[in-house]
Amino acid sequence: MNKIKTIFIGTPEFAVPSLDILVQNNIEVAAVITAPDRPKGRGRISSFSAIKEYAVEKGIPVLQPENLKNEGFLEELRSYRADLQIVVAFRMLPEAVWNMPPLGTFNLHASLLPNYRGAAPINWAVINGEVETGVTTFFLKHQIDTGDIAFQEKEPIHENDTCGALYERLMHKGARLVLKTVRELEKGPIQTVPQTWTSGLPVAPKIFRDTCCINWEQPAEKIRNLVRGLNPYPSAWTKFNGTLYKISEVEINKGTPTLAPGEIKTDHEKYLAVGSSDFDIRILYLQAEGKKKMDICEFLRGNKI
Repeated sequence: MNKIKTIFIGTPEFAVPSLDILVQNNIEVAAVITAPDRPKGRGRISSFSAIKEYAVEKGIPVLQPENLKNEGFLEELRSYRADLQIVVAFRMLPEAVWNMPPLGTFNLHASLLPNYRGAAPINWAVINGEVETGVTTFFLKHQIDTGDIAFQEKEPIHENDTCGALYERLMHKGARLVLKTVRELEKGPIQTVPQTWTSGLPVAPKIFRDTCCINWEQPAEKIRNLVRGLNPYPSAWTKFNGTLYKISEVEINKGTPTLAPGEIKTDHEKYLAVGSSDFDIRILYLQAEGKKKMDICEFLRGNKI
């Protein structure tokens, strides 16, 4: 087996297990590339990315370019003479970066490509009511998420999974796939598979505020999936009497519907339901704007609907 020198590129918590599994298995990580430090919170205190925190702890050099095309940054990156670059949850790379190492640059994506290309594959798989997703490693090309596939592994989506629960499982499954990909490259060239795109495949665009607004005219199951797919972040929301409420958990009452879409019914103690296009939906957890998240009993004790 050939020893491979790598550069790891990533920013959020999702990327940390992938970097850690490389370090724990003695894969050489010459440096990491991560986002610049940003001010955070009311005090606007500069904060590190999750990947930088891990790299500093392990003594791995950290590169934080504002401009990925800057010649000074590119020269520093070349100086590491890495064989391979690994990307997990980072912004789009210019060709000058991804085409630099002799073995190329591969990316971990949290879907079974070519399904759910885009920025939010975990959210959209749950929102769309999928029963299966997975993780993919693929080599970068010019267009985002289109490169040749190295390996894939499937993961079931359970009936009550939230985006957060699925995120946690895919984060660790993806890390194991990253290690597998590097180990196979150590043995020699691997047989990749080109992606075949056909119209109608689901995509995963960025989630915007309007994406999260609940449309009570839709079927109850579609609303439940939206709530699951946006839990814990950024959360589905609705407005009542001018107040915005984040809705984080619901259940469907599959008995005979009694409410029109958007109509509310409550016993003012432990029950709050809203009508949809087919079944009534019980709200289990919600958060009024500027308030903490509450279960429905706690909420109704302090709020009149």
